[in-house]
Parts: sequence; structure tokens; C-alpha cells
Amino acid sequence: MPHPIARFALPTAHVDPRTGRAALTATALILLSMAAGSPVTAQDGAEGSGASLDGSPPPAFPASITRDARGRATVRAIRLDEPLVLDGELNESVYSEYRPFGDFVQVTPVAGDPSSERTDVWVTFDDTHVYVTCRCWDSSPPEEWVVNELRRDTPGLRNNENFGVMFDTFYDRRSGVMFYANALGARADYSVVDEGGPNTDWNPVWDVAGGQFEGGWVVEMAIPFKSLRYNSGPDQMWGIQLRRSIRHKNEWTYLNPVPPFLAGPQALNRISAAGTVVGLDLPPAGSNIELKPYAIGDLTTDRVSDPIRSNDLSADAGLDLKYGLTANLTADLTVNTDFAQVEVDEQQVNLTRFSLFFPEKRDFFLEGRGVFEFGQGGVGGFRPGGGGGFGRGGGDAPTLFYSRRIGLDQGAVIPIVGGGRVTGKVGPFGIGALNIQAGDDDSAGVQSTNFTVLRVKRDILERSSIGAIFTNRSVSTVGPGANQVYGVDAAFGVTQDFELGGYWARTETLGLAGNEQSWQAAASYESDRYGASATRLEVGDSFNPGIGFLRRSGFDKQSGSLRFSPRPESVEAIRKLTWEMGVDHFADDMNGLIQSRRQSATFDVEMESSDRFSIEAVREFERIEAPFDLSSTIRVPVGRYSFTSYRASLNAGEHRRLAGNVSFQWGEFYDGTIRALSVSRGRTVISDHLSLEPGVSFNLIDLPSYEEETQAVFRLRADYAFTPRMFASSLVQYNEADGALSSNVRFRWEYAPGSELFIVWTDERDTGPGGTGLRSRGLAVKVTRLLRY
Repeated sequence: MPHPIARFALPTAHVDPRTGRAALTATALILLSMAAGSPVTAQDGAEGSGASLDGSPPPAFPASITRDARGRATVRAIRLDEPLVLDGELNESVYSEYRPFGDFVQVTPVAGDPSSERTDVWVTFDDTHVYVTCRCWDSSPPEEWVVNELRRDTPGLRNNENFGVMFDTFYDRRSGVMFYANALGARADYSVVDEGGPNTDWNPVWDVAGGQFEGGWVVEMAIPFKSLRYNSGPDQMWGIQLRRSIRHKNEWTYLNPVPPFLAGPQALNRISAAGTVVGLDLPPAGSNIELKPYAIGDLTTDRVSDPIRSNDLSADAGLDLKYGLTANLTADLTVNTDFAQVEVDEQQVNLTRFSLFFPEKRDFFLEGRGVFEFGQGGVGGFRPGGGGGFGRGGGDAPTLFYSRRIGLDQGAVIPIVGGGRVTGKVGPFGIGALNIQAGDDDSAGVQSTNFTVLRVKRDILERSSIGAIFTNRSVSTVGPGANQVYGVDAAFGVTQDFELGGYWARTETLGLAGNEQSWQAAASYESDRYGASATRLEVGDSFNPGIGFLRRSGFDKQSGSLRFSPRPESVEAIRKLTWEMGVDHFADDMNGLIQSRRQSATFDVEMESSDRFSIEAVREFERIEAPFDLSSTIRVPVGRYSFTSYRASLNAGEHRRLAGNVSFQWGEFYDGTIRALSVSRGRTVISDHLSLEPGVSFNLIDLPSYEEETQAVFRLRADYAFTPRMFASSLVQYNEADGALSSNVRFRWEYAPGSELFIVWTDERDTGPGGTGLRSRGLAVKVTRLLRY
């Protein structure tokens, strides 16, 4: 293996294709930085020391890390002559010949302080893979470590001791891909576009091995270049952020400093705070063609369909194709799309007069969804619900592209004939284009429909963008002809703490007359100690996004919130206190009459153990102009209602073997009363292989003229991981309102990288008074095979 100093070439210049000006290579910049005396991380026994496991001193090679004035690290990748063997044991010569880097800093509990435990990292690469290796020292005994997850992509992995990496492969400081794992080899991955919400359903092919040594644990990652998009060539630079969770201490540490208000795992998504990895000699990206054919067989019984189906046997096949048009532009094609392996929706209790929002779970629509998100700028993140549901939907602001409008109609599955999608970037422009052709369904009264979505965003300044969107639905659901939506939006990251943004959109639907426009202006300030937000939102009475989600229309909303979150030093057990107040005011967009008003005040205590306690008081006003049904037996009549309720919550730290949120609500509800018990995000770890996740929504409603009534949903999810690549899960739900008892059991085995076998069982029964018993039942077996060229 060559001496590490051979990685430094003499300073040379090249023409930067982005600016057209001569620029020094990344390696030259590092050399000049070191020659000028830039601060180099100390390696003499502190965090990041290259000392071997037996305590011997590291070799006297040049330091592999420097930091700029903001503390952002520049690290040097190491070229390998042969691939690493992933076995959780650091026996290869690279680990003794090359000094690691580290010096992680806390974001919590004490932002900016050094990590309480040492972390050694190596970034290496060969012709086919980039490798990230972490040696995580821990002075606590192993029995105190939180390591109990084996399943891939489980949310519980974030609550284990874990190590993760973010690569910004185009070095635009806006978008990145993330990989993290624990010492058992459980892994998770996701992508982020423009520092938006994470897309956890991005599932690239990569490998990982975990291990343990006396004094800590190890993670070795191998990520194929074929799983990434990047600019090829010698001496490339990527953005890099590293994260380590010391979960038994409720401590989160990062290679590069991040804003303190991002205390926790989410700071990995702040791409603009990342450092730089240099010296990457990257192979040609090529076209990266991926073919993924599937075959499926199913056995179905449906006693509520017309005609009734009984043990109908069928088989089908289809194909997904992914093709790299350029280094940063990807085309996806799908033919005869099937989603049999998707978990059923979690049932919800609806105590409002508005529609419920259900999240998308189908892989094809989840991949690349960040490109299509619209109007998120300035809405802030510290206040639940503040600013509405822009990208992922569900709030008061309309969602212009809600992919569940495609292939689903009021619970019925509509066949998808095929379609395509193009996503990526062309220079400073983010591009998203989607076209899907859905079939017809005579029994559901659905015609064959074409869906089109076009999205473009232009990067400007730092952490800022402007964009436009267009959607078309060939068959409108509310009148003859088609439905179109077009809009523009902007987001400005003024500082790390302050954001501004807004949008304007208009719909066109034959047969609708009235105000077809919607707009929003929003501002938010978020720091660790203080927070504030202000929003103005208008949705016209005839605004109709045909491929979107609209909770309510015909209103003008003004909202605001204030937050104060000190960290008391006098009480060791308390990490943070939060006082927060907010108001939402809805008026009719035509006559200005108040429709709704919600005023809230919340006090929250976060303990050092990560347990939380909170109490909230809410004062509400509702003007009901048309009666609506709360259930089949309770109707809320026309009138004006003012009512106050209270909620107390306890959230047990998610790293505990028994975790979850329990809340109790009591008080007035319209002209009556309500008492409600909720258990959400519940989870108990039985073993490294088995976990249970209970959920309860129990509501006791007492309104005048009606008998006291309960509305409840109970659910239990069980997950069993045989290995990190093989698991089984079940979801059993009971909805008291209609006596529906449903079960969904899924088995998934990734028998080869990217290739999977699914076995899925579903069963739904009517158990209410006079119920019909079995409604539907199905068994599906699906096999996919990934072929890469």
C-alpha cells in the first residue's frame, strides 16, 4: 500500500466548469491550508486519536482533518489497492497505517462541547465502493448500551447506539443521501432534497457489518458507486457529515457543528452545515441501468364485491426500470405496477368535519418525492401543525401533489397501466416530471385517467430557491373535462435561524365558479432558546387541486406562535423547559365572518433521560353552518360553539425498552364534554429480534340529546427480525365505530442485494352487531429481481 503522503500532489490549477475560472484542486487546497498553519485536529490521545486497540501510539503521518473558521471539517479520503472485508473486525492494514479522524462535537446535551466518548473514523474508496468505518469507543459497560434492533429501516434504529454518514455527492450544500447502522449490522438509509423532509423509502444497495471490541463497537459500511449519483473524475469533493448517537446518555454528536435547535438525529439533514471530503478519484458514473422485473400470484376472497369472489387465483408480472440520463438526472419507468407488498393504512378516529390524511406508502411514489414538494418556505418546524401540510400534506395549506390520488379511489385499488418519472438536477435547476396512466374500474365508477406533474426549482443564494409547478388530471372528479393546477413558490433561508417563504397557486376546473386561487406568506425564527412564526394563508372556495389534498376551502387564515425554551443549569435532571403559545384564526374568504379559532398554551419539560412531560390548554371556537356527523348516531347541529379542553402527556424516552407517548384529554367539546386516552408511538422491545408496538385512540363523547358514546381504534404491530435482511411483521387493528377487525401479515426477505421475496396475508372481518363476518381475505406471493448494468 502506498505511503499516505503520496495522496498529496503538488498544487495545480484546473478550470472550474461551474465558474469558468481557474481553481486549485481540492488536494492542493488542503496542502496550502496545512502549509499556512490552518488548525489541525490534535491527535495526541484525545477524541480522534489514531492509537491502536492495544494503546500503542499512531504512526506519524500527516493529520487527515482541518477545520475552517466555522468549525467545518475537511477530511482526506484514502485510496485502497484492494476491497475491504466487512466483518466488524478492523484487521486490515489501512487501520494501522492511516490515522483516523474524529473530534466530534455535541449538539445535545451541551451544544458545542466535545463528545463525551472518542470516535475514530476512516473514509476510504476503491474502484467500485466508498467505505466508511467507525470505531466508537464507549467507557460505559456494554450492558448499558442501547443495541436491540436488527431490522432494516426500522424507526427504532434511531434510538439505538448508531453511527451515520451523509454524503452531498454534488457538493451543492442542499441535498444529500444518508446511511446509518448499529453494532448488530441493522441499517437504514434515506435521502433529503433541499434540506426538506427525509425520504426514508429510498432504498439503495449497500452493505454493512457491525462488531464489538473491548472498550467499544465498530461499524463498517460499503456503498457501491452504482448506488450513488455523482460527477466522475479524479480529485473530486463531496460534502460530508458524520453523526454518532450515544443513546444511553441521550447524547448526539456530529463531525461538523450544527445549529443547537436541531438537537437530535435531524441535524444530519442540515446539508449546508456539512464539511468536505477531498481526494476522491471517482469512476465514470455510466448509465447505471437497473431492471427490476416482478412476478406475483395471489388468492383472493371478497364477499362485499359484485360479483362475490371466492378463492380466486390469479397471476401477473411487471417491470420497473431505472436509467441514469446524466450524472444527476434519472428516469424511472414502470409497467403494470403492483403494490401488493405495501402495509395497510393505520385506521384513525375523525372528530372533525374535515377529511383525514393518510400517508403514501407505495415505493414508486415515495422515491424522489422531495423534488415535487411545493410551498414549504418559511413555515418553520418547531410548532406542530404550524404552517400546514405543504410537502407531505395533512395541514390546512393544500397539498398540490398527493400521490394517493393515483391508483386509489375511496379505498378501491385502481390498476396502473404504466408511467414514467424524471427527477434530478440540471445545473442550478431541480427537475421533476411524472406521467402515469391509470386504468378504469367499472365497479368503482372510475374512468381511465392520465396524471401529469411538472416541477422545476431554481437554486438562488444560500439555502434559498424559487420554483413552479403544474399538474393535470385528464378526468376531473367534480365536473366534465380535465383539471389543472399551476403555481409558483419561493423559500429564503435568510440565516440559519430565520426563514421566509410563500406560494401562489390557481386551479382550473370546468363547472366550478368562484375563487380558484390560494396563496401563503410565512416567516419563522427558530433558535434553541427562542422561536416564533407568523403565517397568512388563503384558500378560495373553488380551489380544487385534482391530484392534491385539500382539508378545507373558502377561508383566510392568520396564525402565529411564540416559544421560550431555556436550559436550566440549576436542576441536573432537567435538560430543557419550553413555554409555547399559538393562535390560528380562520375567517370566511368572502364575507370575513369568523369560521374557527384555536388558542393554545403548552408547557413542556424534557428530562436528561429524554423522558418528556407536557400539559396543554386549548380554547376553541367553531361556527357550524351545516350539520355534520361525528358518527352514525351523533350529529353536531348548526350553531356557534366555544369550548375549552386540556391535555396532559407523558413521553417515555424512545431508547427505552418500554417507550411511547401516553396522553389524556378532558374538558368541553362543542356543547358537551370529551374524555380521551391516547397511546401513540408505543413500543416495547422483547429481544433483539422481537418488538411490539401498541396504539390506542379511545374517546368518550357526551353531547346533549345523545347517549354517551365511545369512539375507539386499537392496534398492535409486531415485528420479528430473523436477520437484518429478513423480517416478518403483523398489524392487527380494531375500529369500534364499524366493528371492523383487520389483520395484515408480511414476510420480506432480501435474498440478494435489491432482490426480494414477499409473502403477504390480509384479512378483514365485520364483528359488529349483525355483522357479516368475513369481508375479504387475500394471500399474495411476490418475487422481484434486481439486474444492474
